[in-house]
Amino acid sequence: MMLLGKKIGMTQVYDENGRICPVTVVQAGPCTVLQVKTTQSDGYNAVQMGFEDVKPSRVKKPAEGHAKKAGAMAKRFVREWRLNDKQPQCKPGDAITVAGFEGVKTVDVVGTSKGKGFAGTMKRHAFGGFPASHGTERKHRAPGSQSGHGTDRGHGGNIKKGKRMSGHMGHSTVTTKNHKLISVDAENNLLVIKGAIAGPNGGYVIVKAGKSAVG
Repeated sequence: MMLLGKKIGMTQVYDENGRICPVTVVQAGPCTVLQVKTTQSDGYNAVQMGFEDVKPSRVKKPAEGHAKKAGAMAKRFVREWRLNDKQPQCKPGDAITVAGFEGVKTVDVVGTSKGKGFAGTMKRHAFGGFPASHGTERKHRAPGSQSGHGTDRGHGGNIKKGKRMSGHMGHSTVTTKNHKLISVDAENNLLVIKGAIAGPNGGYVIVKAGKSAVG
């Protein structure tokens, strides 16, 4: 069971023992099945799903026509999942809702982490930096040696592959697993998930039933 959704934000709830539990609220679905692929038609089994309508004036014609085949509006967030040897049990135009998560205990959530822009080595890789005293002058947050010959003898003084340096930080796909599913609000299409998930409020996420999902 998978759903596309949007992170609404974090709050707190009380568990069955009266303890405060931090949770993330996710608006998951309803998602529209845009295309069903089979081994006969496409060479593999897959289901393509879309979430959140987008205005026709803000979408390209091919995407609009693709959604129209399923009798739906173009979607802002579209993803496809392979089903391996399983035959798809749905058809284009079907709506998938959070009701499918009833009875599920844990979920895995895929999100895009917050972008931090260009970051230095201390922030990006938690380097300790140079000493604050003892003669250090204007190099407290410097990365240190980068391309010494001695670190990789025989390969020259070039930058080594995998060298931890300054660069773009964040805005990467992050999967967090085995979150406890606190509650399912089918009326408002909401999932209340224990703990924090990657991304800003309003960011798109993918929610999957965990391996130990049903109990």
